[in-house]
Amino acid sequence: MVKTRPPVGQMSSVVAPAKDSNTMDPKEVELILVKEQNGVQFTNSALVSPSQINTENGERETWSKKIDFLLSVIGFAVDLANVWRFPYLCYKNGGGAFLVPYMFFMVIAGMPLFYMELALGQFNREGAAGVWKICPIFKGVGYTVILISLYVGFFYNVIIAWALQYLFSSFTSELPWIHCNNSWNSPNCSETKYSNFSDYINDTYKVTPAAEYFERGVLHVHESQGIHDLGLPRWKLTSCLFVVIVFLYFSLWKGVKTSGKVVWITATMPYVVLIALLLRGVTLPGAIDGIKAYLSVDFLRLCEASVWIDAATQICFSLGVGFGVLIAFSSYNKFTNNCYRDAIITTSVNSLTSFFSGFVIFSFLGYMAQKHNVPIGDVAKDGPGLIFIIYPEAIATLPLSSVWSVIFFIMLLTLGIDSAMGGMESVITGLIDEFKFLRRHRELFTLVIVLCTFFISLSCVTNGGIYVFTLLDHFAAGTSILFGVLIEAIGIAWFYGVGRFSDDIEKMIGKRPGLYWRLCWKFVSPCFLLFVVVVSIVTYRSPKYGNYTFPEWANVIGWLIAISSMAMVPLYAIYKFSSLRGSFREKIAYAITPEKEYELIEHGEIPQFTLQHWLNV
Repeated sequence: MVKTRPPVGQMSSVVAPAKDSNTMDPKEVELILVKEQNGVQFTNSALVSPSQINTENGERETWSKKIDFLLSVIGFAVDLANVWRFPYLCYKNGGGAFLVPYMFFMVIAGMPLFYMELALGQFNREGAAGVWKICPIFKGVGYTVILISLYVGFFYNVIIAWALQYLFSSFTSELPWIHCNNSWNSPNCSETKYSNFSDYINDTYKVTPAAEYFERGVLHVHESQGIHDLGLPRWKLTSCLFVVIVFLYFSLWKGVKTSGKVVWITATMPYVVLIALLLRGVTLPGAIDGIKAYLSVDFLRLCEASVWIDAATQICFSLGVGFGVLIAFSSYNKFTNNCYRDAIITTSVNSLTSFFSGFVIFSFLGYMAQKHNVPIGDVAKDGPGLIFIIYPEAIATLPLSSVWSVIFFIMLLTLGIDSAMGGMESVITGLIDEFKFLRRHRELFTLVIVLCTFFISLSCVTNGGIYVFTLLDHFAAGTSILFGVLIEAIGIAWFYGVGRFSDDIEKMIGKRPGLYWRLCWKFVSPCFLLFVVVVSIVTYRSPKYGNYTFPEWANVIGWLIAISSMAMVPLYAIYKFSSLRGSFREKIAYAITPEKEYELIEHGEIPQFTLQHWLNV
C-alpha cells in the first residue's frame, strides 16, 4: 500500500476471486483494499481465507480449540430436559418401543436440522439474524429465534436458582426435606410409611416433607392466591438468581474465549455425576425393577398416535434447534471446520445421554416405589417435580444423604448453566452481528442483557412466581419455536436453494452433502415440522399448575408472548419489501436473492424465477 501521509478520502474493501472460478481453491479469496487519496486510487491485495476477512472492527473471534466448540454445543443441547423429560416419556410410551419413533424422527429430522444450522452459521459467520443475507426477506425469523431465546432466559435461570438454593440447603447434617417439623410445614405434612397401596391412595391429604419443602419452603406458593397475587421477591431465591446472573455474565462477557473454558467443567461434570449416581442407584433395593419398567417393551403402543407425537416433539426440543444457539456457536468456527462430523457427534451424544440418564432416574424410582410399596407409575413423574421432589426424597433416605444431595444438585447446576449460556450467547451474538456498533461494547451490552433478564426473572421468584414460570414455560418456546424452525427450513431449502446450500458446505468441508441430506432438507424436514406445528396447535391445552387453572387474561398474555416472536417473520418481510425500490418484480427479486448476487438482478439473471431452482435437489 502506497502511503505518504495520513489518509484523506475513503478506503473500501472488495472480495474478488483470486483466480479462475473453475480452478480456484474454495478456501482462498482475494482481498483487495482500495484507498482514494486526492483523487488517486492506491490498491493492495492478498490471498486470505474467508474466515480471515476482517469484520468492521477486526477479525471475527474463533474458538481457542475445537473441543471448546463441541463441549459448548453438547452442553447446550444436553440440559435438564434430558434428565426430567426423556426417561419419563420412554417409560410412559412403551419403554424400549419408544426408541423406534424417537430414532426414526432423529434420523429424518433431528440430525438434518442440526446439521443445517451448524453449516448455516459457520459459512456465513454471523448470528441468527445476520445469516439471512442469503435471503433478506426471511431475516425476521432470525429476530424470532433471538426473542425466543431471550424469553426462555426469563424463566430458565430460575430453575438454576432453585437448584442453587437446594445446593446451599444440602450443606447440613440433616437435609431440610426429611421431617415435618419445619416452619414451612403444614398440618397435612406426613412422614408416614404406608404398608400397602390402598392406604396410600385413600389418604387424600398426605403431602411428603420433600413436596412441602419445594412448594412451601422454596417457592412459598401457599402465600399466593394465584398469578394475580405475586407478592414481593423472596430474598433467598433472589440472592441465588443474582449469583446465577453474575456467573453467566463473567462466562460470556469476553465471548467464546471465556465461555469455551467454562464448559470444560459445566459440560463434563454431569457425566461424572450421572455415572456416580448410577453406581449408587443400582445397589438400592428395587432398582432393577425400576430399570426393567424403564426398558419394558410394548410394541402395541406404537399403534397410538400420541406415542409418535411425543417422540416428534421431544426431538424438536431436546436438540435445541431453532434457538439460534447452534448458528451463533458455529459462526465462531474456522471456515474449514467439519460441521458434518460435529453434527453427527453432538446429536448422538445428546440421544445417548438421554437414554443413559433413564437408568439413573429409574434405578432411584424403583427404589422409591419399593420403599413406599406402590407401583412405579405412582412415583414416575416428569418436569420439576421429578428433580426437586421425588429425587431429593430418594436421596434423603441414603447414608451420607447430604453428600449425595450436594453431588446431585451440582449436576443440575452444570446441566442448567451451559444451556443458559447458550441461550444468552444466541441473543448477544445475534444482535451485535446485526448492529455492528455493539461489537465495540460487548462487555457493556452483555451486562445490559443479563441485567434485563435478572429484573424480569424477579417475577418468577415471588410467592406466586411459579405461576409466572409456568406461563412462560408453556408459551415462550412452544408452538413459536416450531414455527421458527419451519420457516428457517423453508427459507434455506426452497428460497435460498438446497443446491446453493450444498455448494456452501462443499466449500467448507470439501465434500458435497449426499442425496439423503438434500432430500431431508428439501422435503422431509419441512413436512415433519409442519406436522408438529399443526399437532401442537390442535392438541393445545391451557396451562395448569396442580389444581390451579389460569384465568383467561393470563392465557391471553401467554399467547401474546408467543405471537410477539412469531410476528417478527411477517413484520420484517413487510418492512423489507416496502423499503425496496423498483417494480414489484424487482422488489421480489431483491427480497429473495442473496445479497452477494444482487448484480445478477441487474443483468436479469434471477435463479428463483426459474423452475429449475425450485425443482433442484
